[in-house]
Amino acid sequence: MSLMTSAVRKPLIAGNWKMHLGLAQSVDLAKAVRDGTTGSPAEVAVCVPFTALSVVAEVLKGSHVRLGGQDLYWEAQGAFTGEVSAGQLCDAGATHVIIGHSERRRLFGDTDEAANKKLKAALAAKLIPIVCVGETLDERQSNQTFRVLETQLAGALKGFAPADLPPVVVAYEPVWAIGTGVTATPAQAQEAHLFLRKQAAKLYGEGFAAGLRILYGGSVTAENVDNLMAQPDLDGALVGGASLKAPSFSRIANFQVTAKA
Repeated sequence: MSLMTSAVRKPLIAGNWKMHLGLAQSVDLAKAVRDGTTGSPAEVAVCVPFTALSVVAEVLKGSHVRLGGQDLYWEAQGAFTGEVSAGQLCDAGATHVIIGHSERRRLFGDTDEAANKKLKAALAAKLIPIVCVGETLDERQSNQTFRVLETQLAGALKGFAPADLPPVVVAYEPVWAIGTGVTATPAQAQEAHLFLRKQAAKLYGEGFAAGLRILYGGSVTAENVDNLMAQPDLDGALVGGASLKAPSFSRIANFQVTAKA
């Protein structure tokens, strides 16, 4: 049973293109996503490589599809070679940004403290942050899933006032399911999402938790999205591989749920 009603939470389906596609391919995919998701019951976004932000922004201008970056740095400007600021993302047309993705944590050393700093920068720039949390296979097998989720969520949200946080989106991404073809069962996903919502209520009250959108990210496909989205505490998806093909991503964005479980 869900902790709260989902009536106040509009679903979000966000594609994470990761390090794929050149400019021409990005334009073509953005056009196809724009045209293929016009009837979606969800808010739709694509998070594209930094190099493609401006050209994709032109394609999506005036449409229902939002544009996101895949990361940001917390300083506004300076001698930070290779980094991109919140202001630069906004200038390129972005409205959303992914923070603390498991690949950033695992491959590039992003910590909970870094996620917290990036979240502050994103909110100050009025970007909608998608804050990622999730456990590894080893952590799940050793029954540490809830401890990891509690630590990562508290670390990312540390030091904020409740009034700062309504724009925040959380994405639960079981690391063992990302790009592996293995998906958490709907029941496993619901269990983690409900835990995160209860933690959000402990941190900032039930009002915040009731409005907090929690996405699922972990090998979401056109075939499994309907069953996942039927869960009461799943408010959308952060889609990796399937977002690189317009037909599959459009089907995910046009998920069909008769009623929440």
